[in-house]
Amino acid sequence: MHVHLFDGTYELFRAWFGAPPAQHAGREVGATRAFLRSLAGVLRTGKITHGGVAFDHVIESFRNDLFTGYKTGEGLDEKLVAQFPMVERAAAALGLEVWPMVEFEADDALAAAAALAAADARVAQVVIATPDKDLAQCVRGDRVVQLDRRKREVRDEAGVMRKFGISPASIPDWLALVGDAADGFPGLPGWGAASASAVLARYRHLEQIPAAAAEWEVPVRGAARLAATLGEQRERALLFRTLATLRADAPIGVDVDGLRWRGPHPGFAKWAERLGSATLHERADRLGAHRAAAAS
Repeated sequence: MHVHLFDGTYELFRAWFGAPPAQHAGREVGATRAFLRSLAGVLRTGKITHGGVAFDHVIESFRNDLFTGYKTGEGLDEKLVAQFPMVERAAAALGLEVWPMVEFEADDALAAAAALAAADARVAQVVIATPDKDLAQCVRGDRVVQLDRRKREVRDEAGVMRKFGISPASIPDWLALVGDAADGFPGLPGWGAASASAVLARYRHLEQIPAAAAEWEVPVRGAARLAATLGEQRERALLFRTLATLRADAPIGVDVDGLRWRGPHPGFAKWAERLGSATLHERADRLGAHRAAAAS
């Protein structure tokens, strides 16, 4: 059994910027069409038996209460934002478990689902389909891996080590030091990817980094300045780590059996009509036939 988890927010943004606009019944539907076509194509490969997709139903989350600079929906095109409720319902009609997150984020739902699936002995592998570096913290050996669908790259724990120079467990600490522009927190002044990787490869977590640079057992340029900054802004670094740490306890309301994909629901044909896409309707029909044949 393989469980595939999709970052719906990323996929919708990718479709928004990559697909041409399309109007139907007076509303913009281009990104939703492209998203569903892409997802239907993945499902038609026959490789997916269990799956779910998570969305940021609202961009804000509990993290905005912790840090005023955290990402918001400000500046997003209204035509994109308006497609979130539509694509969530359409993805559910496609037969996938859908998590429209409000208090938590889509990444939290993916982390929770990955932890749930990895704890089930029947699951051979969990594939988290997103390139977001936040999700690298969920990677475990080759049992929980990341998939960048655009680059067609799979990243296991060894791949995380090669890319970041640290283990998955240190990713939140690394982000706390270097920052995450996409999420709206800046990290600590002077700390860059190389210095954070070098120090955390040795000490793993912020609390274990010696206060004095003279005690560091790794050579890092500007170590004295970096150590001083970390000492002065330790509480800020710990806050940033909290922001970067995904919540595997986020409520997703389903077990592994609930993730089984049985093909599109009958109502998906109506969604194809609402989106004005005969091609999508045809794909759904083929998808349903393909799934029925595989199950027989």
